[in-house]
Amino acid sequence: MRATHAFWLAGRQATGETAFDVTSPWDGRVVGAVSVPTEAQVEEAVAAAYAVRDEFAATPAHVRAAALDHVSRRLAERTEEIARLISAENGKPMKWARGEVGRAVSVFRFASEEARRFNGGDAQRLDTDAGGQGRLAFTRRFPKGVVLGIAPFNFPLNLCAHKVAPAIAAGAPIVLKPAPATPLSALVLGELLAETELPAGSWSVLPVPNDRMPALVQDERLPVISFTGSEKVGYAIMDSVPRKHCTLELGGNGAAVVLADFASDEDLDRAANRIATFSNYQGGQSCISVQRVIADASVYDRLLPRIIAAVEAQVTGDPSDDATDVGPLVSEDAAQRVESWVNEAVEAGATLHTGGKRDGASYAPTVLTDVPADVTISCEEVFGPVLTVQKVNGEEEAFAAVNDSKYGLQAGVFTHDLQTAFRAHRALEVGGVVVGDVPSYRADQMPYGGAKQSGVGREGVRFAMEDYTYERVMVLTGLAL
Repeated sequence: MRATHAFWLAGRQATGETAFDVTSPWDGRVVGAVSVPTEAQVEEAVAAAYAVRDEFAATPAHVRAAALDHVSRRLAERTEEIARLISAENGKPMKWARGEVGRAVSVFRFASEEARRFNGGDAQRLDTDAGGQGRLAFTRRFPKGVVLGIAPFNFPLNLCAHKVAPAIAAGAPIVLKPAPATPLSALVLGELLAETELPAGSWSVLPVPNDRMPALVQDERLPVISFTGSEKVGYAIMDSVPRKHCTLELGGNGAAVVLADFASDEDLDRAANRIATFSNYQGGQSCISVQRVIADASVYDRLLPRIIAAVEAQVTGDPSDDATDVGPLVSEDAAQRVESWVNEAVEAGATLHTGGKRDGASYAPTVLTDVPADVTISCEEVFGPVLTVQKVNGEEEAFAAVNDSKYGLQAGVFTHDLQTAFRAHRALEVGGVVVGDVPSYRADQMPYGGAKQSGVGREGVRFAMEDYTYERVMVLTGLAL
Protein backbone atom coordinates (compact mmCIF):
# COMPACT_ATOMS: atom_id res chain seq x y z
CA MET A 1 0.00 0.00 0.00
CA ARG A 2 3.03 2.29 0.37
CA ALA A 3 3.22 5.08 -2.18
CA THR A 4 4.16 8.75 -2.29
CA HIS A 5 1.03 10.82 -2.68
CA ALA A 6 0.92 14.17 -4.41
CA PHE A 7 -1.32 16.87 -3.00
CA TRP A 8 -3.86 18.95 -4.89
CA LEU A 9 -2.99 22.55 -5.73
CA ALA A 10 -5.73 24.60 -7.41
CA GLY A 11 -7.27 21.46 -8.87
CA ARG A 12 -4.08 19.80 -10.14
CA GLN A 13 -1.61 17.38 -8.62
CA ALA A 14 1.65 18.79 -7.32
CA THR A 15 4.58 17.74 -5.17
CA GLY A 16 6.78 19.71 -2.81
CA GLU A 17 10.37 19.34 -1.71
CA THR A 18 9.76 17.12 1.33
CA ALA A 19 7.44 14.30 2.36
CA PHE A 20 6.27 12.61 5.55
CA ASP A 21 5.21 9.06 6.32
CA VAL A 22 1.68 8.11 7.33
CA THR A 23 1.76 5.13 9.69
CA SER A 24 -0.84 2.70 10.94
CA PRO A 25 -1.63 3.12 14.65
CA TRP A 26 -2.37 -0.61 14.82
CA ASP A 27 1.01 -2.03 13.81
CA GLY A 28 3.18 0.97 12.98
CA ARG A 29 3.65 0.06 9.33
CA VAL A 30 4.07 2.85 6.81
CA VAL A 31 0.84 3.23 4.86
CA GLY A 32 2.13 5.88 2.49
CA ALA A 33 4.29 8.95 2.10
CA VAL A 34 2.69 12.34 1.48
CA SER A 35 4.34 15.26 -0.24
CA VAL A 36 4.33 18.53 1.70
CA PRO A 37 3.51 21.81 -0.08
CA THR A 38 6.17 24.49 0.04
CA GLU A 39 5.28 27.95 1.27
CA ALA A 40 5.27 29.16 -2.33
CA GLN A 41 2.82 26.41 -3.30
CA VAL A 42 0.50 27.27 -0.42
CA GLU A 43 0.60 30.88 -1.55
CA GLU A 44 -0.25 29.78 -5.09
CA ALA A 45 -3.24 27.78 -3.87
CA VAL A 46 -4.61 30.64 -1.74
CA ALA A 47 -4.05 33.18 -4.51
CA ALA A 48 -5.83 30.96 -7.03
CA ALA A 49 -8.82 30.46 -4.73
CA TYR A 50 -9.05 34.18 -4.06
CA ALA A 51 -8.78 35.03 -7.77
CA VAL A 52 -11.54 32.62 -8.79
CA ARG A 53 -14.01 33.52 -6.04
CA ASP A 54 -16.28 35.71 -8.18
CA GLU A 55 -16.23 33.29 -11.10
CA PHE A 56 -17.01 30.36 -8.85
CA ALA A 57 -19.85 32.18 -7.08
CA ALA A 58 -21.41 32.78 -10.51
CA THR A 59 -21.02 29.15 -11.64
CA PRO A 60 -24.43 27.76 -12.63
CA ALA A 61 -26.01 25.61 -9.93
CA HIS A 62 -26.27 22.63 -12.27
CA VAL A 63 -22.48 22.64 -12.78
CA ARG A 64 -21.77 22.55 -9.07
CA ALA A 65 -24.54 19.99 -8.49
CA ALA A 66 -23.19 17.73 -11.23
CA ALA A 67 -19.70 17.82 -9.70
CA LEU A 68 -21.07 16.92 -6.29
CA ASP A 69 -23.18 14.12 -7.77
CA HIS A 70 -20.08 12.77 -9.46
CA VAL A 71 -18.06 12.69 -6.25
CA SER A 72 -20.92 10.96 -4.45
CA ARG A 73 -21.15 8.24 -7.10
CA ARG A 74 -17.40 7.70 -7.26
CA LEU A 75 -17.13 7.40 -3.49
CA ALA A 76 -19.82 4.73 -3.59
CA GLU A 77 -18.00 2.86 -6.36
CA ARG A 78 -14.73 2.88 -4.39
CA THR A 79 -16.20 2.18 -0.96
CA GLU A 80 -14.15 -0.88 -0.08
CA GLU A 81 -10.85 0.60 -1.27
CA ILE A 82 -11.40 3.86 0.60
CA ALA A 83 -12.61 2.09 3.75
CA ARG A 84 -9.39 0.06 3.82
CA LEU A 85 -7.41 3.27 3.44
CA ILE A 86 -9.28 4.89 6.34
CA SER A 87 -8.71 1.80 8.48
CA ALA A 88 -5.02 1.72 7.62
CA GLU A 89 -4.25 5.38 8.36
CA ASN A 90 -6.68 5.86 11.24
CA GLY A 91 -6.93 2.44 12.93
CA LYS A 92 -10.70 2.47 12.52
CA PRO A 93 -12.32 -0.98 12.34
CA MET A 94 -13.57 -1.85 8.88
CA LYS A 95 -17.23 -1.92 9.92
CA TRP A 96 -16.98 1.71 10.98
CA ALA A 97 -14.75 2.71 8.06
CA ARG A 98 -17.31 1.43 5.56
CA GLY A 99 -19.97 3.37 7.42
CA GLU A 100 -17.89 6.52 7.18
CA VAL A 101 -17.58 6.19 3.41
CA GLY A 102 -21.33 5.68 3.20
CA ARG A 103 -21.91 8.84 5.15
CA ALA A 104 -19.58 10.82 2.85
CA VAL A 105 -21.54 9.48 -0.13
CA SER A 106 -24.66 10.97 1.46
CA VAL A 107 -23.00 14.29 2.30
CA PHE A 108 -22.06 14.91 -1.32
CA ARG A 109 -25.50 13.80 -2.48
CA PHE A 110 -27.20 16.14 0.00
CA ALA A 111 -24.90 18.95 -1.16
CA SER A 112 -25.84 18.31 -4.78
CA GLU A 113 -29.50 18.57 -3.87
CA GLU A 114 -28.95 21.76 -1.85
CA ALA A 115 -26.91 23.33 -4.67
CA ARG A 116 -29.97 23.05 -6.91
CA ARG A 117 -32.39 24.71 -4.47
CA PHE A 118 -30.18 27.03 -2.37
CA ASN A 119 -30.02 30.78 -2.99
CA GLY A 120 -33.54 31.13 -4.30
CA GLY A 121 -34.97 34.64 -4.06
CA ASP A 122 -37.06 35.66 -1.07
CA ALA A 123 -39.34 38.60 -1.89
CA GLN A 124 -40.74 40.91 0.80
CA ARG A 125 -43.29 43.66 0.25
CA LEU A 126 -42.15 46.94 1.79
CA ASP A 127 -45.42 48.81 1.33
CA THR A 128 -46.57 47.67 4.77
CA ASP A 129 -45.45 51.19 5.71
CA ALA A 130 -46.30 54.33 3.72
CA GLY A 131 -42.62 55.08 3.08
CA GLY A 132 -42.25 51.75 1.28
CA GLN A 133 -45.05 52.16 -1.25
CA GLY A 134 -44.11 50.65 -4.60
CA ARG A 135 -41.05 48.93 -3.17
CA LEU A 136 -40.14 45.25 -3.03
CA ALA A 137 -37.13 43.75 -1.24
CA PHE A 138 -35.54 40.75 -2.89
CA THR A 139 -32.99 38.74 -0.90
CA ARG A 140 -30.36 36.25 -2.05
CA ARG A 141 -27.36 34.65 -0.38
CA PHE A 142 -23.81 35.12 -1.67
CA PRO A 143 -20.53 33.49 -0.57
CA LYS A 144 -18.53 35.38 2.04
CA GLY A 145 -15.35 34.35 0.26
CA VAL A 146 -12.80 31.56 0.31
CA VAL A 147 -13.25 28.93 3.03
CA LEU A 148 -10.35 27.51 4.99
CA GLY A 149 -11.43 24.02 6.07
CA ILE A 150 -9.41 22.40 8.86
CA ALA A 151 -10.31 18.76 9.47
CA PRO A 152 -9.45 16.31 12.29
CA PHE A 153 -8.15 12.74 12.27
CA ASN A 154 -11.12 10.85 13.71
CA PHE A 155 -13.34 10.94 10.60
CA PRO A 156 -10.68 11.61 7.96
CA LEU A 157 -13.06 11.35 5.01
CA ASN A 158 -16.48 12.42 6.25
CA LEU A 159 -15.38 15.50 8.18
CA CYS A 160 -13.45 16.65 5.11
CA ALA A 161 -16.65 16.08 3.15
CA HIS A 162 -18.48 18.32 5.61
CA LYS A 163 -16.06 21.14 4.75
CA VAL A 164 -15.76 20.62 0.99
CA ALA A 165 -19.27 19.67 -0.13
CA PRO A 166 -21.15 22.66 1.37
CA ALA A 167 -18.50 25.08 0.10
CA ILE A 168 -18.82 23.81 -3.47
CA ALA A 169 -22.62 23.76 -3.20
CA ALA A 170 -22.62 27.40 -2.09
CA GLY A 171 -20.10 28.50 -4.74
CA ALA A 172 -17.33 29.27 -2.24
CA PRO A 173 -13.75 28.21 -3.10
CA ILE A 174 -12.14 26.07 -0.41
CA VAL A 175 -8.62 25.36 0.79
CA LEU A 176 -8.71 22.13 2.79
CA LYS A 177 -6.12 21.26 5.42
CA PRO A 178 -6.49 17.61 6.49
CA ALA A 179 -5.07 16.25 9.74
CA PRO A 180 -1.37 15.33 9.38
CA ALA A 181 -2.00 11.90 10.92
CA THR A 182 -4.69 10.99 8.35
CA PRO A 183 -4.32 12.92 5.07
CA LEU A 184 -4.78 10.05 2.62
CA SER A 185 -8.59 10.05 2.64
CA ALA A 186 -8.68 13.77 1.86
CA LEU A 187 -6.30 13.25 -1.05
CA VAL A 188 -8.72 10.68 -2.47
CA LEU A 189 -11.39 13.38 -2.41
CA GLY A 190 -8.98 15.45 -4.47
CA GLU A 191 -8.77 12.65 -7.05
CA LEU A 192 -12.53 12.63 -7.42
CA LEU A 193 -12.91 16.42 -7.53
CA ALA A 194 -10.25 16.50 -10.27
CA GLU A 195 -12.55 14.37 -12.43
CA THR A 196 -15.17 17.16 -12.44
CA GLU A 197 -15.46 20.41 -14.40
CA LEU A 198 -15.16 22.74 -11.42
CA PRO A 199 -13.12 25.88 -12.15
CA ALA A 200 -9.38 25.60 -11.61
CA GLY A 201 -8.47 27.17 -8.29
CA SER A 202 -11.84 26.56 -6.68
CA TRP A 203 -10.41 23.86 -4.40
CA SER A 204 -7.08 22.67 -3.03
CA VAL A 205 -6.08 19.93 -0.58
CA LEU A 206 -2.91 20.95 1.26
CA PRO A 207 -1.40 18.51 3.82
CA VAL A 208 0.66 21.12 5.62
CA PRO A 209 1.93 20.47 9.16
CA ASN A 210 0.08 22.00 12.08
CA ASP A 211 2.82 24.51 12.84
CA ARG A 212 2.10 26.17 9.49
CA MET A 213 -1.63 26.46 10.14
CA PRO A 214 -1.48 29.91 11.86
CA ALA A 215 -0.28 31.56 8.65
CA LEU A 216 -3.33 30.23 6.81
CA VAL A 217 -5.63 31.27 9.64
CA GLN A 218 -4.28 34.81 9.53
CA ASP A 219 -4.46 35.18 5.74
CA GLU A 220 -7.03 37.89 4.97
CA ARG A 221 -7.93 36.21 1.68
CA LEU A 222 -9.52 33.38 3.69
CA PRO A 223 -12.39 35.14 5.51
CA VAL A 224 -14.27 31.98 6.54
CA ILE A 225 -12.77 29.27 8.76
CA SER A 226 -14.46 25.94 9.39
CA PHE A 227 -12.58 24.03 12.08
CA THR A 228 -13.29 20.69 13.70
CA GLY A 229 -11.01 19.67 16.54
CA SER A 230 -10.08 20.45 20.11
CA GLU A 231 -11.55 23.19 22.24
CA LYS A 232 -8.11 24.68 22.93
CA VAL A 233 -7.11 25.00 19.28
CA GLY A 234 -10.55 26.09 18.09
CA TYR A 235 -10.90 29.01 20.46
CA ALA A 236 -7.27 30.01 19.88
CA ILE A 237 -8.14 30.31 16.19
CA MET A 238 -11.24 32.39 16.91
CA ASP A 239 -9.40 34.65 19.35
CA SER A 240 -6.62 35.27 16.82
CA VAL A 241 -9.00 36.38 14.02
CA PRO A 242 -11.98 38.08 15.72
CA ARG A 243 -13.16 39.70 12.48
CA LYS A 244 -13.37 36.46 10.53
CA HIS A 245 -16.37 34.14 10.43
CA CYS A 246 -15.47 30.98 12.33
CA THR A 247 -17.50 27.79 12.57
CA LEU A 248 -16.05 25.66 15.38
CA GLU A 249 -17.15 22.08 15.99
CA LEU A 250 -15.28 21.22 19.16
CA GLY A 251 -15.31 18.65 21.92
CA GLY A 252 -17.91 17.12 24.18
CA ASN A 253 -18.33 14.59 26.97
CA GLY A 254 -21.59 13.13 25.79
CA ALA A 255 -24.11 12.03 28.41
CA ALA A 256 -26.66 9.25 28.09
CA VAL A 257 -29.49 9.63 30.60
CA VAL A 258 -31.54 6.54 31.52
CA LEU A 259 -34.73 7.63 33.29
CA ALA A 260 -37.03 5.68 35.58
CA ASP A 261 -39.66 4.90 32.94
CA PHE A 262 -37.09 3.13 30.74
CA ALA A 263 -37.22 0.14 33.06
CA SER A 264 -38.25 -3.11 31.38
CA ASP A 265 -35.65 -5.80 30.77
CA GLU A 266 -35.94 -5.10 27.05
CA ASP A 267 -35.45 -1.36 27.65
CA LEU A 268 -32.36 -1.83 29.80
CA ASP A 269 -30.83 -4.37 27.44
CA ARG A 270 -31.24 -1.95 24.56
CA ALA A 271 -29.85 0.99 26.51
CA ALA A 272 -26.84 -1.04 27.72
CA ASN A 273 -26.02 -2.32 24.24
CA ARG A 274 -26.33 1.10 22.62
CA ILE A 275 -24.22 2.68 25.37
CA ALA A 276 -21.52 -0.01 25.11
CA THR A 277 -21.36 0.25 21.34
CA PHE A 278 -21.20 4.02 21.17
CA SER A 279 -18.82 4.57 24.04
CA ASN A 280 -16.32 2.43 22.13
CA TYR A 281 -16.97 2.98 18.42
CA GLN A 282 -14.07 4.71 16.69
CA GLY A 283 -12.11 3.77 19.84
CA GLY A 284 -14.19 6.39 21.66
CA GLN A 285 -12.62 9.02 19.39
CA SER A 286 -15.83 10.83 18.53
CA CYS A 287 -17.04 14.12 20.00
CA ILE A 288 -20.45 12.56 20.60
CA SER A 289 -19.35 9.16 21.89
CA VAL A 290 -20.94 8.21 25.22
CA GLN A 291 -18.59 9.28 28.00
CA ARG A 292 -21.10 9.65 30.87
CA VAL A 293 -24.07 7.50 31.81
CA ILE A 294 -26.50 9.15 34.21
CA ALA A 295 -28.96 6.56 35.49
CA ASP A 296 -31.97 6.97 37.75
CA ALA A 297 -31.54 5.16 41.07
CA SER A 298 -34.55 2.97 40.32
CA VAL A 299 -32.82 1.36 37.32
CA TYR A 300 -29.14 1.79 38.21
CA ASP A 301 -28.55 -1.60 39.88
CA ARG A 302 -30.11 -3.48 36.95
CA LEU A 303 -28.46 -1.33 34.29
CA LEU A 304 -24.84 -1.31 35.49
CA PRO A 305 -24.16 -5.07 35.14
CA ARG A 306 -25.75 -5.02 31.72
CA ILE A 307 -23.45 -2.17 30.63
CA ILE A 308 -20.38 -3.97 31.96
CA ALA A 309 -21.33 -7.19 30.16
CA ALA A 310 -22.04 -5.34 26.91
CA VAL A 311 -18.71 -3.48 27.11
CA GLU A 312 -16.83 -6.71 27.76
CA ALA A 313 -18.52 -8.21 24.69
CA GLN A 314 -16.95 -5.62 22.42
CA VAL A 315 -14.41 -7.34 20.14
CA THR A 316 -11.03 -5.61 20.24
CA GLY A 317 -8.11 -6.16 17.89
CA ASP A 318 -6.95 -5.76 14.31
CA PRO A 319 -9.03 -3.04 12.61
CA SER A 320 -8.75 -4.82 9.25
CA ASP A 321 -10.71 -7.77 10.68
CA ASP A 322 -14.42 -7.47 9.95
CA ALA A 323 -15.21 -8.90 13.41
CA THR A 324 -13.40 -6.11 15.27
CA ASP A 325 -15.53 -3.54 17.10
CA VAL A 326 -12.76 -1.54 18.81
CA GLY A 327 -9.37 -0.81 17.28
CA PRO A 328 -6.46 1.29 18.49
CA LEU A 329 -6.44 4.97 19.26
CA VAL A 330 -4.77 7.23 16.73
CA SER A 331 -1.39 6.99 18.48
CA GLU A 332 0.35 5.52 21.50
CA ASP A 333 0.57 9.01 23.00
CA ALA A 334 -3.25 9.23 22.86
CA ALA A 335 -3.59 5.86 24.59
CA GLN A 336 -1.07 6.87 27.26
CA ARG A 337 -3.09 10.02 27.97
CA VAL A 338 -6.28 7.97 28.43
CA GLU A 339 -4.39 5.55 30.66
CA SER A 340 -3.15 8.39 32.85
CA TRP A 341 -6.65 9.86 33.25
CA VAL A 342 -8.13 6.50 34.25
CA ASN A 343 -5.29 5.87 36.71
CA GLU A 344 -5.84 9.32 38.23
CA ALA A 345 -9.55 8.58 38.72
CA VAL A 346 -8.91 5.18 40.33
CA GLU A 347 -6.28 6.63 42.65
CA ALA A 348 -8.85 9.28 43.67
CA GLY A 349 -11.40 6.62 44.62
CA ALA A 350 -13.18 5.57 41.41
CA THR A 351 -14.16 1.91 41.01
CA LEU A 352 -12.80 0.14 37.93
CA HIS A 353 -15.26 -2.53 36.74
CA THR A 354 -13.61 -3.62 33.51
CA GLY A 355 -10.80 -2.54 31.20
CA GLY A 356 -8.17 -0.14 32.43
CA LYS A 357 -5.34 -1.75 30.45
CA ARG A 358 -3.20 -0.39 27.62
CA ASP A 359 -1.25 -2.25 24.93
CA GLY A 360 0.66 0.17 22.74
CA ALA A 361 -1.88 2.43 21.02
CA SER A 362 -4.80 0.22 22.13
CA TYR A 363 -6.77 0.81 25.30
CA ALA A 364 -9.27 -1.73 26.61
CA PRO A 365 -12.93 -0.65 26.80
CA THR A 366 -13.35 0.63 30.34
CA VAL A 367 -16.19 1.24 32.82
CA LEU A 368 -15.81 3.34 35.96
CA THR A 369 -18.19 4.26 38.76
CA ASP A 370 -17.87 6.46 41.87
CA VAL A 371 -15.74 8.89 39.88
CA PRO A 372 -14.91 12.08 41.82
CA ALA A 373 -16.27 15.22 40.19
CA ASP A 374 -12.92 17.01 40.17
CA VAL A 375 -10.74 14.46 38.37
CA THR A 376 -9.76 15.08 34.76
CA ILE A 377 -11.94 12.36 33.29
CA SER A 378 -15.03 13.99 34.85
CA CYS A 379 -14.21 17.44 33.53
CA GLU A 380 -12.62 16.93 30.10
CA GLU A 381 -13.29 15.01 26.90
CA VAL A 382 -11.58 11.64 27.22
CA PHE A 383 -11.63 10.85 23.45
CA GLY A 384 -11.06 7.19 24.23
CA PRO A 385 -13.03 4.02 25.08
CA VAL A 386 -13.88 4.98 28.66
CA LEU A 387 -17.30 5.22 30.26
CA THR A 388 -18.34 6.59 33.65
CA VAL A 389 -21.67 5.64 35.27
CA GLN A 390 -23.36 7.62 38.02
CA LYS A 391 -26.59 7.26 40.00
CA VAL A 392 -29.10 10.12 40.36
CA ASN A 393 -32.50 10.60 41.96
CA GLY A 394 -35.06 11.73 39.44
CA GLU A 395 -35.27 13.69 36.23
CA GLU A 396 -34.31 17.08 37.66
CA GLU A 397 -31.09 15.74 39.17
CA ALA A 398 -30.31 13.86 35.96
CA PHE A 399 -30.66 16.94 33.79
CA ALA A 400 -28.59 18.99 36.25
CA ALA A 401 -25.84 16.36 35.99
CA VAL A 402 -25.84 16.63 32.19
CA ASN A 403 -25.51 20.40 32.43
CA ASP A 404 -22.72 20.20 35.02
CA SER A 405 -20.12 20.37 32.28
CA LYS A 406 -18.33 23.05 30.31
CA TYR A 407 -19.31 21.12 27.17
CA GLY A 408 -22.68 20.95 25.46
CA LEU A 409 -22.58 19.07 22.18
CA GLN A 410 -25.29 16.38 22.33
CA ALA A 411 -27.11 14.35 24.96
CA GLY A 412 -29.16 11.16 24.78
CA VAL A 413 -32.26 10.62 26.92
CA PHE A 414 -33.74 7.14 27.29
CA THR A 415 -37.41 7.74 28.05
CA HIS A 416 -40.80 6.77 26.62
CA ASP A 417 -42.57 9.88 27.86
CA LEU A 418 -43.21 12.63 25.33
CA GLN A 419 -43.56 15.34 27.97
CA THR A 420 -40.19 14.31 29.42
CA ALA A 421 -38.67 14.52 25.95
CA PHE A 422 -39.87 18.11 25.57
CA ARG A 423 -38.65 19.02 29.06
CA ALA A 424 -35.23 17.57 28.17
CA HIS A 425 -35.17 19.59 24.96
CA ARG A 426 -35.87 22.75 26.94
CA ALA A 427 -33.60 22.04 29.92
CA LEU A 428 -30.45 20.50 28.49
CA GLU A 429 -27.72 22.95 27.50
CA VAL A 430 -26.59 21.13 24.37
CA GLY A 431 -26.79 21.50 20.63
CA GLY A 432 -28.82 18.33 20.18
CA VAL A 433 -31.02 16.04 22.28
CA VAL A 434 -31.52 12.48 21.02
CA VAL A 435 -34.57 10.89 22.63
CA GLY A 436 -34.67 7.13 23.06
CA ASP A 437 -31.01 6.67 22.12
CA VAL A 438 -27.40 7.63 22.85
CA PRO A 439 -26.01 11.11 22.06
CA SER A 440 -23.88 9.59 19.29
CA TYR A 441 -26.56 9.72 16.59
CA ARG A 442 -25.87 12.21 13.82
CA ALA A 443 -27.67 12.48 10.52
CA ASP A 444 -25.42 14.36 8.11
CA GLN A 445 -28.20 16.63 6.86
CA MET A 446 -29.35 17.82 10.30
CA PRO A 447 -27.96 20.88 12.12
CA TYR A 448 -24.99 19.70 14.16
CA GLY A 449 -22.98 21.70 16.65
CA GLY A 450 -22.75 22.63 20.29
CA ALA A 451 -23.36 25.08 23.09
CA LYS A 452 -20.99 26.37 25.76
CA GLN A 453 -17.41 25.22 25.06
CA SER A 454 -18.46 22.77 22.34
CA GLY A 455 -18.25 25.38 19.63
CA VAL A 456 -20.16 27.92 17.55
CA GLY A 457 -22.12 27.59 14.34
CA ARG A 458 -23.65 24.50 12.79
CA GLU A 459 -22.61 21.85 10.32
CA GLY A 460 -25.01 19.75 8.26
CA VAL A 461 -24.93 20.64 4.57
CA ARG A 462 -27.57 23.38 4.35
CA PHE A 463 -26.57 24.88 7.68
CA ALA A 464 -22.90 25.02 6.70
CA MET A 465 -23.90 26.68 3.43
CA GLU A 466 -25.69 29.37 5.42
CA ASP A 467 -22.52 29.84 7.50
CA TYR A 468 -20.44 30.24 4.33
CA THR A 469 -22.77 32.85 2.83
CA TYR A 470 -24.52 36.10 3.73
CA GLU A 471 -27.80 37.72 2.78
CA ARG A 472 -27.75 40.58 0.30
CA VAL A 473 -30.94 42.54 -0.25
CA MET A 474 -31.98 44.36 -3.42
CA VAL A 475 -34.79 46.92 -3.24
CA LEU A 476 -36.87 47.42 -6.34
CA THR A 477 -38.62 50.78 -6.63
CA GLY A 478 -41.69 52.05 -8.46
CA LEU A 479 -43.51 48.74 -8.71
CA ALA A 480 -47.27 48.29 -8.92
CA LEU A 481 -47.56 45.75 -6.13
